[in-house]
Amino acid sequence: MNVRRRLISAAAATAATALGLGALSACSSGAAAANTGKFDVVASFYPLEFLAEQIGGSHVHVTNLTKPGQEPHDLEISARETVRLQESDAVLYLKNLQPAVDGAVAQSEVKTKIDAASLTTLEQHGNEVGGHAASHDTAKNGEAAGLDPHIWLDPVRYAQVAQGVGTAFEKADPGHAADYRKNTAALVRKLDALNSRFRDGLSHTRTKVFITTHAAFGYLAERYGLTEEAINGLDPESEPSANRVRDLERMAKADGVSTVFYETLVSGKTAQTIAGDAGLKTDVLDPIEGITDKPRGTDYFSVQEANLKALEKALGSK
Repeated sequence: MNVRRRLISAAAATAATALGLGALSACSSGAAAANTGKFDVVASFYPLEFLAEQIGGSHVHVTNLTKPGQEPHDLEISARETVRLQESDAVLYLKNLQPAVDGAVAQSEVKTKIDAASLTTLEQHGNEVGGHAASHDTAKNGEAAGLDPHIWLDPVRYAQVAQGVGTAFEKADPGHAADYRKNTAALVRKLDALNSRFRDGLSHTRTKVFITTHAAFGYLAERYGLTEEAINGLDPESEPSANRVRDLERMAKADGVSTVFYETLVSGKTAQTIAGDAGLKTDVLDPIEGITDKPRGTDYFSVQEANLKALEKALGSK
């Protein structure tokens, strides 16, 4: 697809020069986006990489800026990755999730820039002490402070994003539009089926409350009538106050909570401490920000199925 290769911007070229010609040469071969003969897409992290691969099929070459096992919120863009982004046909990212990516995209000359946050509605979650949504006011992008970026954990919103990505691919690479349309429809059907399994599995449970490490599951909880109580807010690395810990322990007892969930890319030490003090179990609820070397599944769907089973068990599905 890159027969009309765009020129690297001055900023990217400067950065590449700083690394030396060897780095630039390495970027232009192997895993680099350039000269693959396909529609080259740079995705900012795993959920968007997965969409691009599912929708693009054999017509796309996808590069993920976030390495497996890396916490995406902390991503820094290297000079090599800046060049790679510049040489791509499209960049797929989620505005306000990864500031370094936002900056690189803003400075790039890539013709097709797809902001996943603009393809569905975002809300505020995890901004109150109790972990409940501070507001259900919606917005069409992530520019407002405090909007929850974890839209991919809600299969319905993720399907909306998939449809928007598919449309963007059709426009940017019209020669393969029919295949992109077909692949998008197939992916949306699978997400609809996943939504049905979550709805059926979580409709009748002993409790509706679950505790997580950080407020990543607000959209999922809202979709299926549950309440997420987060140890931390939207920031997975923040530390809870002593008052927050005491509140969680009281709430767990009052609401019949059995399990404290931790996740794969962030330390579970705090969750394990709270669970131990309160006599609760621990389990993994994966926010699917990346596929690790010890995953609950090998792709988005298998990890979501594992998440559903973990929630059914913890909530006492009937």
